[in-house]
Amino acid sequence: MVSTGYQATVARYSPNGEWIASADVSGTVRIWGAYNDHVLKKEFKVLTGRIDDLQWSPDGLRIVASGDGKGKSLVRAFMWDSGTNVGEFDGHSRRVLSCAFKPTRPFRIVTCGEDFLVNFYEGPPFKFKSSHRDHSNFVNCIRFSPDGSKFISVSSDKKGILFDGKTGEKIGELSSEDGHKGSIYAVSWSPDGKQVLTVSADKSAKVWEICDDGSGKLTKTLTSSDSGGVDDMLVSCLWQNDHLVTVSLGGTISIFSASDLDKSALQISGHMKNVTSLSVLKNVPKTILSSSYDGLIVKWIQGIGYSSKLQRKENSQIKCLAAAEEEIITSGFDNKLWRVSFSW
Repeated sequence: MVSTGYQATVARYSPNGEWIASADVSGTVRIWGAYNDHVLKKEFKVLTGRIDDLQWSPDGLRIVASGDGKGKSLVRAFMWDSGTNVGEFDGHSRRVLSCAFKPTRPFRIVTCGEDFLVNFYEGPPFKFKSSHRDHSNFVNCIRFSPDGSKFISVSSDKKGILFDGKTGEKIGELSSEDGHKGSIYAVSWSPDGKQVLTVSADKSAKVWEICDDGSGKLTKTLTSSDSGGVDDMLVSCLWQNDHLVTVSLGGTISIFSASDLDKSALQISGHMKNVTSLSVLKNVPKTILSSSYDGLIVKWIQGIGYSSKLQRKENSQIKCLAAAEEEIITSGFDNKLWRVSFSW
């Protein structure tokens, strides 16, 4: 499934698993077959700027997309097979970072963005119902609970706010002295709708219990290995069955167990830039080292995959790499050799 020309920003499966909707920085949505050759089924120019988020309706007939654009073209909902509009989305003045479809009837759509607003729309056809300005900074993500009874918004103001899923009225907040100390970038509900997972620029993930009154109580803080840099900031998350998945700015995926939150996370990582060199350790033939232009060296174990990584802090572009039993030697575009002990 390859589309050339523009950077993809988001992709989601349809409820029946038959289709994949993807979007890119040009404002285009493409519908692909989920199996075999991933045939391109439909293509629609949805927004005039980049698309940041999209969601299928629970019946799989409609798609809502949000992002950047001109005038009122910041959110659009349409029939996936024809592209026909199914509503008007007034109320936002700046880039709309996230959108969500209520998973049960009556259908609702909620949106949030850089204007600090959370907007609520009824339909179809969808039209503006109400707006909330309870956040004091960018609202980065918004998601309905699995039963549609609630939805939650998270923001760069470090707050998570809960709303009634049918009326759109505010009902509570995530509250704890040990809450996030940085921007909250994403949120995901547990399958039973009783908990949420949040991730933040403070490099932590947090699990919250959602009470019947709409308040949220912190139950666990999750952390992974910390290199000390901005690459460890967590920017996305997903609660899938027993798996709590987080993604860092540097591209590391950490997978925690919901049934054993004290268990160390499984981490998956790789290169973000072009791979420039490979080396196999002669004394450990199943160990492979790879390097890339961004100064990253990754250790792979044959038959397993990713094992660990080392980030070169100095002039970072690596052109060539060689490895012996106890050290690695790299050369870069600074015409220097860099030697490091192989102990990681």
